[in-house]
Amino acid sequence: MADVEEAELSDKQKKEIAKWFLLNSPAGEIQYVSKDVKAILNDEELYNEAASEAFPLYNKSQMICLEMPGRIGDVLVTSFGELKENEFLDLRTAQVAIVDHIKQVCTGVRPALDDELPSPYVEEFRCALDAEILKYVGEAYPKGVCSVYCTKGKDVEGPGSDFDLVVVISAARLSPQNFCNGSWRSVWNIEFKDVEQILELRGKLQVGAHYFEEGNVQLDAKHECKDTTVFQSPDDCAITIASIIRHHETEYLASLEASYSNLPDTTFKDLRRKLPVTRTLFPWHNTLQFNLTRDITKELGIGK
Repeated sequence: MADVEEAELSDKQKKEIAKWFLLNSPAGEIQYVSKDVKAILNDEELYNEAASEAFPLYNKSQMICLEMPGRIGDVLVTSFGELKENEFLDLRTAQVAIVDHIKQVCTGVRPALDDELPSPYVEEFRCALDAEILKYVGEAYPKGVCSVYCTKGKDVEGPGSDFDLVVVISAARLSPQNFCNGSWRSVWNIEFKDVEQILELRGKLQVGAHYFEEGNVQLDAKHECKDTTVFQSPDDCAITIASIIRHHETEYLASLEASYSNLPDTTFKDLRRKLPVTRTLFPWHNTLQFNLTRDITKELGIGK
């Protein structure tokens, strides 16, 4: 049978493959991946097209934090604060950051317009919650950042109408020189239901880790949860919401730590042959000598 000639990939296919690699880069590693992708493509125009589409999506999904010029504060790059493709609102400073997605830097700022900000009534709830979440993140996550946005009803002027707030928490521990990077991302949607006088919380938690010393081990864990509480004053709502978030996130981190502790006896064991090609039995009785669990736990700041 004659050999079937391998079909050449189209430019569109090459671009989609390049985007896939960029979008699936571990936390803090897209700049390294992009260099390899660029070299493999060997086509400047095609790479620029792929990068211009992938970097904004990656930055928002990873919820990266950038320092604003003049050291006036940091801005989180998230879809919740996105005004335009390269403009992101920071409500804590009432500034709009201009972002270069590919370079991952903030190139400028401008004052937020009145119609880009929540009403004074909503801002009272948002600001109180922001203060409590800022306190919690400072205690729970090394180098963690957070922000609170209004996603619905930002023009509500007083009691009688519903509105939604979202809490975003992002923490990254990047240590490529030690072959380990890790990230924590959580998004909490809070519905303020005035008529029912209740608050409904829905949380999406995500942990990512990449350990690549003499190997390539990645963790991508996700968890969803929900809770309710009563509608109270802005300060009381903020304290209660922060307490609920702390409870669920602490509980999830504890479950992850327990999974790590059981890793040698469960998942890790299933990944290895019972008798390797060396014909030497793997020392399952002494798996504590392997420091993967300890290193990942340390890099994510779990248990601190």
